[in-house]
Amino acid sequence: MATLDRPASELRTPERAAPTIGGADATAAGIAAPQAIVTSLKRSDAATPYRFRDLLALDDFERHARKRLPPMIFQYVAGGVETGSALAQSRGAYADYALLPRLMRDTSGRDTATTLFGQTYAAPFGIGPLGGAAFIAYRGDLVLAEAARRMNLPMCLSASSLIKLEDVYAQNPQAWFQGYLPGDQHRIDRLLDRVEATGYRTFVVTADTPTLGNREHNTRSGFSMPIKVTPKVAWQSATHPRWLLGTVARTFLQHGAPHFENTEATRGPPMMSQGAVRNTIARDQLSWKNLEAIRKRWSGNLLVKGLLAPEDVEIARSCGVDGVILSTHGGRQLDYAVAPLDVLPEVAARKGGLKIIVDSGIRRGTDVMKALALGADFVLLGRPFMFAAALGGVAGVELAMRILKEELNRDMALIGVNRLSELNPDFLRRVPRRG
Repeated sequence: MATLDRPASELRTPERAAPTIGGADATAAGIAAPQAIVTSLKRSDAATPYRFRDLLALDDFERHARKRLPPMIFQYVAGGVETGSALAQSRGAYADYALLPRLMRDTSGRDTATTLFGQTYAAPFGIGPLGGAAFIAYRGDLVLAEAARRMNLPMCLSASSLIKLEDVYAQNPQAWFQGYLPGDQHRIDRLLDRVEATGYRTFVVTADTPTLGNREHNTRSGFSMPIKVTPKVAWQSATHPRWLLGTVARTFLQHGAPHFENTEATRGPPMMSQGAVRNTIARDQLSWKNLEAIRKRWSGNLLVKGLLAPEDVEIARSCGVDGVILSTHGGRQLDYAVAPLDVLPEVAARKGGLKIIVDSGIRRGTDVMKALALGADFVLLGRPFMFAAALGGVAGVELAMRILKEELNRDMALIGVNRLSELNPDFLRRVPRRG
């Protein structure tokens, strides 16, 4: 074990002396000296800290977060709606496809870099919007923004965030902003003015929240919005002191009571106030005419999130959007909703210049490849990065991103491509779901 702590340079195999022919130096005889045989690799500059030793895949972050977070907070992040079908379908859809590798190809030039909306990212995935992140991990939105900046990946700030959008932009000027919008154009315009004045260049309209989904798991676990300090909530908090002291108490002591900062053009109510609730008025009135008005006013990249029907994607295209995000909101809105991956081929076949992004259910590099092979341009993940932030802050999120990027790089070699643009449906075979 001691050798693992030695510098990488000391672990390399010593170079051999050039062979001799009849006592003469081989080089002098015109024979090229063989290259040294390398039997060990240089330790990565991003070596995994000891405290993260058991975090080898994205699912591991959820497993460890279950122990770290109170059940009500864990379930708020992990749960779906009603029967959990939409959540299971979104995840299970990736198991419906098997990979067909092409071998004996030189894949030594592999590159996971991807260009989206004129920006080149280190990999074809990013962080989707995560409401209430700062109540799950200390300063969670800033943690996610900083990790994304360091890893050169996009991060989308949720309108339900507890940190001002201006502060997140200062941390990461490449961040996107996602809005939960009412069908009131005046209110929309005021928020757009604030977002644009801050400097954001990508605005995401969420379409699948005309009302909140039936999240029974929140009621069962004791979670509510605003938070009510019931005996169950108090017990859960007291028995999870790292979250209670490291996130809640630290936030209140250093920054005061958290507010919903970005649902409107002005500051929203406190998260824990019993006399105020988030303003969700008129979200069920949001319509395509509002999207058309947003397009006329917003000069940056415009995306619509939560679409599934190919017909809706066509309407969004006619409104002038730059891209759509096929999503079931992580299985948190309509139960039994079709999986985004199941409609992706039909949408992609007619996408033209529209960028197609997919979220919900992605956990492995092979999942990313399957989505790209079926026509997606990019993917977003949420829960794994949120759990990573709760476990290890910026370093935890960076580790989760590195794990997924390294999986993707390895999988590219195993399937036989150097560029992600080479992926297509020929690398896939649809298989009946087993088990």
